Amino acid sequence: MGYLKTFHPCFVIIFLFFHLLHFSAIEANNGGFSVKLIRKNSLHDPSRRLMGSSNPNAAQSTTTAYLGHYLMELSIGTPPVTIYGITDTGSNLIWTQCVPCDNCYKQSNPMFDPQKSSTYSNISCESQQCHKIIDTGVCSPENRCNYTYGYAGGEVTQGVLAHETITLTSTTGQPVSLEGIIFGCGHNNTGTFNDHEMGIIGLAGGPASLISQIGSSFGSKRFSQCLVPFHTDISISSRMSFGDGSEVLGDDVVSTPLVVKQDPTPYFVTLQGISVGDTYLPFNDSSENVEKGNMFIDSGTPPTILPQQLYDRVVAQVMKQVPMNPIEGDPDLGSQLCYRTSTIPEGPILTVHFEGADVPLTPIQTFIPPKDGVFCLGLTNSSDVVIYGNFAQSNYLIGFDLERHVVSFKPMDCTKH
Repeated sequence: MGYLKTFHPCFVIIFLFFHLLHFSAIEANNGGFSVKLIRKNSLHDPSRRLMGSSNPNAAQSTTTAYLGHYLMELSIGTPPVTIYGITDTGSNLIWTQCVPCDNCYKQSNPMFDPQKSSTYSNISCESQQCHKIIDTGVCSPENRCNYTYGYAGGEVTQGVLAHETITLTSTTGQPVSLEGIIFGCGHNNTGTFNDHEMGIIGLAGGPASLISQIGSSFGSKRFSQCLVPFHTDISISSRMSFGDGSEVLGDDVVSTPLVVKQDPTPYFVTLQGISVGDTYLPFNDSSENVEKGNMFIDSGTPPTILPQQLYDRVVAQVMKQVPMNPIEGDPDLGSQLCYRTSTIPEGPILTVHFEGADVPLTPIQTFIPPKDGVFCLGLTNSSDVVIYGNFAQSNYLIGFDLERHVVSFKPMDCTKH
């Protein structure tokens, strides 16, 4: 769901069956805060148990999986209105559907009405934020900063840039309010959204993102996440942490540089190759001549997207090492590598070789069940982008340190932390 992102059409169909994660509670102390990512089916359950932070210095949030995305719960405005937005490290803008919304997709919860909020204020055309925060800002007849923000999957939001108070609720019940946050009040929103998705929470590196706007207000400009796999019981939550205490430390931690490019949005890393079992497959024919920053990490895209040549070699090796016959001729599955089985296939470890960091992936992270009795390899291909998707990010504590420009990986059973 990242900004100007390509999404493979086969996976749009295949992963339509998945449950999203939802951002819920936040704990703030010692400078940082954390939020829980709560399973969709427990969103409105008043008896649900909130997960405390495993690190007392971090603020944490929970997430729940639904249709291949992770949703963050937060409140916007005064009085606060709860919204659920896709957490997306591949895009910047924070936006939600707003009243009036004549050309909008259907959502199950009431839309945000800016006229009912005492802290809402439009950004004027003369404001530097109109053009510097988001380069699509244009002037309306009412002197409001109108925006158009598009995604390569075809999703588009159009509306007004505004300032508003965003509130996160701590695990102790204490609210944490962030005043003057720039967001998009979307009045014309189209695309492949479902009725639980009320917008997108951009977490990328551009100036409009939540991370950039928070800055070092919570001690440091860093955040981390621990996402449960998509075939996890819906009562088990994920989490996200911000600021001090969100560092990824301890044994088994590996780190790779974040590559700074002209476009500050994506979190670029360098993929050197992938091993299927003991078979190493370089990124290209010349593994010594790999472009720096040839892949970016994106929580808004479910599958990992590889260049065609590398994808073909990985699939061929997986087929050799999985002791089952793949499904053939099923139009619902397209060209994806899938197996008919009620349990996760016995497959090889796929080791992703980033610069300076080897990240092993077990079958629970690489095989995804699009429907009952079928598991598919959670990879696809593209000639345009190379993306490390959120299926592969599960069961790792992944830390983004935007001050040191590194991303760190620590293997972890996220269902227990």
